[in-house]
Amino acid sequence: MKDIFLLDMDDTLLDFERAERENFFLTLEEKGVHADEELFSRFHDINGELWQLLEQGGISREKLKVQRFSRLFEEKKIVADAEAVAEAYWHNFPDICFPFAGAKEFLMELSARGRVYIVTNGGAVIQRTHIRKAGFSPYVTDVFISEEVGADKPSRAFADHVKTHIDAFEESRAVWIGDSLTSDMVCAKEACVDFILFDPRGKCAAFGGRIARDFPEALAILGRL
Repeated sequence: MKDIFLLDMDDTLLDFERAERENFFLTLEEKGVHADEELFSRFHDINGELWQLLEQGGISREKLKVQRFSRLFEEKKIVADAEAVAEAYWHNFPDICFPFAGAKEFLMELSARGRVYIVTNGGAVIQRTHIRKAGFSPYVTDVFISEEVGADKPSRAFADHVKTHIDAFEESRAVWIGDSLTSDMVCAKEACVDFILFDPRGKCAAFGGRIARDFPEALAILGRL
């Protein structure tokens, strides 16, 4: 029976894609840069590439924050201060939070079954603010944020930190739930725990492991573990 739940945040409990889009348009408008859907689509792709590079240890968090804008502006020949835009984008993010429907109820159910831990690569201030704004705090035992841990998912160092900082941790009792095959699934493997892919947008239909497209399906899978 599983009673230690390790949950990713962005695109698992929170609609990160929606928040990313809103913040992008808000920030560029504040900085006087014209933005359209094509520009956002390219930003989204660059941002995703850089976060995967971060997971592989190929870029620092501070460089990522600026490079996603400097690359975009260079490609699109936009004259703008990438560092100023990056700072504003990071500053705006704590106030932009969209929990998936049923996320809080999902956490309530998990907390009734055991202990809930957040495991995320997101920024510390952003994620802690989002946990509070989303109403998740009463159901979360602890939060592990890579910026505070000093190691990023999916490194062995991050996985080991989580395991050694959870009281009475047993691999057989734990399950990792997240949306990323390159981050969450790999980190679950490093931690030697079961993994459930949370895929609300159906992006990974070919995945051969445990996959949940909504919270009721995730609970049903947990009931079989």
